[in-house]
Amino acid sequence: MADVTGRILALLTTLQSGRSFTGEELAARLDVSPRTLRRDVERLRGYGYPVSTRPGPGGHYRLVAGSAVPPLVFDDDEATATLLALAAMATGGSAEGGTVEEAATRAYGKVDQYLPARLRHRAARLRESLESTTPPGPGTAAGNLAVLADAVRDRRIVAFDYRGRTGRASSRRVEPHRQVHHRSRWYLLAWDTGRGDWRVFRTDRVDGLRTTHDVYAPRPLPADTAAEYLRRGLDKERTRVVLTVAAPAAAVADAFAEHDAEVGALTGERSRVAVMVDTWQWLLTPLAFLDAEVTVQEPEGVRAALEGFAGRLAGKAPVVRQRS
Repeated sequence: MADVTGRILALLTTLQSGRSFTGEELAARLDVSPRTLRRDVERLRGYGYPVSTRPGPGGHYRLVAGSAVPPLVFDDDEATATLLALAAMATGGSAEGGTVEEAATRAYGKVDQYLPARLRHRAARLRESLESTTPPGPGTAAGNLAVLADAVRDRRIVAFDYRGRTGRASSRRVEPHRQVHHRSRWYLLAWDTGRGDWRVFRTDRVDGLRTTHDVYAPRPLPADTAAEYLRRGLDKERTRVVLTVAAPAAAVADAFAEHDAEVGALTGERSRVAVMVDTWQWLLTPLAFLDAEVTVQEPEGVRAALEGFAGRLAGKAPVVRQRS
């Protein structure tokens, strides 16, 4: 019986990778005969796992989606990664009922209680030893994310009431194309049929979401990725500052880790930084920690502001150099 159980678990773990396997592949991996493999597949089906079979040349076995979620089998690393991912999601926003963050908390508890003792203790130690620096964000309804995902897949127009940044309410009818998770917030990139243009919506500000029967044709995205388009919008009112720093790129990237910055290596352990900031004062902390010479390439206004600040501190010539 122990051998049978071990074989079944090994077969299940292999099939849960999501790919298809020929009978020869599975038999070789599990070191069993084709006849034993067929019996073990039937046992899995009896336990509720929907294993599809395609006979003949090019035939295979594959674990497909069923009407219910059967028990999952994780190896040690997969179980640990799953719990840490759920713990990170749970700390990223509101714990109110119905939010994706609250659902992650509940899911963590369910997965945790079925771990073997050795893994439960390890997961508990990992969670206790870690602190999340994820900035808190507003809670987002898990149901809305699922509805939007279905609408994107089926290309269905959705309608909803939306609260803008100032609190002003409006009714929208949009073609949903992508969902983006950025800095603890969920966003929807969609074509607004009423405005005739692309718009980005904060999903936590969406109310009364409903899917219509209207189908839309796919459109080319307004950027290479939805995340890139979102960043453009968020950076619209920020200033782009380009710096040359006399420090290795790794050190510069660490200093600007909390900023929307692109860092590239130059010759002689120098680096080029392009960073988006609300005001020039946001540059002071990362530059102070770098303790390196800095040249402000652009814009002129930021260069002048930093030179003036450096002069006020030193009472003489500024430490931020002009371009040569």
